[in-house]
Amino acid sequence: MTDATIMGRRSRVFFYVQHLLGIGHIVRASRVAEALKHAGFEVTLVTGGSMVQGFPPPGIRQVQLPAVLASNSGFSALADQQGHPVDKAFEVHRAALLLEAFQQAEPDVVIIEAFPFGRRQMRFELLPLLQAVKTAPKRPLLLSSVRDILQENRKAGRDEETIRLVNDHFDGILVHGDAGFVRLEETFPRATEFAGKIHYTGLVAPGEPSPPTERFDVVVSAGGGAVGAQLIGAALEAQQRLGDQRSWCVITGPNLPIDEFDRLNHDTPPNVTIVRFRPDLPALLTGAELSISQAGYNTVCDLLRARCRSVLVPFAAGGETEQTVRAEKLAELGLAEVVVETELTGETLAAAAQRAMAMTLDRAPALSLDGARQTARIISDLINARG
Repeated sequence: MTDATIMGRRSRVFFYVQHLLGIGHIVRASRVAEALKHAGFEVTLVTGGSMVQGFPPPGIRQVQLPAVLASNSGFSALADQQGHPVDKAFEVHRAALLLEAFQQAEPDVVIIEAFPFGRRQMRFELLPLLQAVKTAPKRPLLLSSVRDILQENRKAGRDEETIRLVNDHFDGILVHGDAGFVRLEETFPRATEFAGKIHYTGLVAPGEPSPPTERFDVVVSAGGGAVGAQLIGAALEAQQRLGDQRSWCVITGPNLPIDEFDRLNHDTPPNVTIVRFRPDLPALLTGAELSISQAGYNTVCDLLRARCRSVLVPFAAGGETEQTVRAEKLAELGLAEVVVETELTGETLAAAAQRAMAMTLDRAPALSLDGARQTARIISDLINARG
């Protein structure tokens, strides 16, 4: 248990997270929020994406802003829940709601997930929030919460803006990764310019899951499902090519279009079960011989916790680099086989599955997976150091 009190009351954390396409950001933020709650903090989780079943977990106070989504896989534009482009009036309304929530929470600590390293699309509400934090009568600590690997920036001036915002506003950067696996400067080379603010928490993995209530030999998962149809299709073709009679569970994700889900569900053999969502995915992986998935942060954390053999197909559309870097590093450590998205077919996936089944995971290094609890400890230390 950390010391999460200020002046005899529970310290208050105001945690902002915006997921635009998949569900990885809200899952990781929810795990951190729950660890903060268990450590004695009073947590308000502000969410700005579509609602996701099971997140945040019970007991976490949530403020749900009017949802915005990525209108394409390149994250270049925003849309509301009905698919309409976000306009200036919508932005002004959301920014006002966010500031109102901040003022009502009167937090001791503000955590902003991804920004200023990502989520530039949300500057319309995050820059006013930074200013509100800066001018608050009792200025809270301001922390950025980022995953282990950042998306590569290709536009001139963005690194300079990020560094300026970090140095002008943020008290710390919570890097949810193992420094022995990947360091922040590997994907943000100029991180050395604020090295004193960086805190590695370890990977925010789930706790040890309960034994699975069902057992499947092969588990295929596509994250949120918005861009996972190609992976699902290739996995089903691989199953046929292999003539695999073992039990398969194919988890499409809640965002896969319903007509696509119905088509897949109609065409699969009896030993293949297709579902949209399984909240017990971490448990299913502990009983599986093989996982086929993308290389998102939370999926990889689940795999590492379960010590499950895996084939990773990193999401790379729209110039995304984060999953590719993670998958390649895991492959170098002997923890996964990789099929790049542009080469994904039933044939290449079947071959990778056969290679993965020959892996010996006991020889691979263990990575720190206690990031949620360590985040709570680090925040408590920062509060105490502030006095």
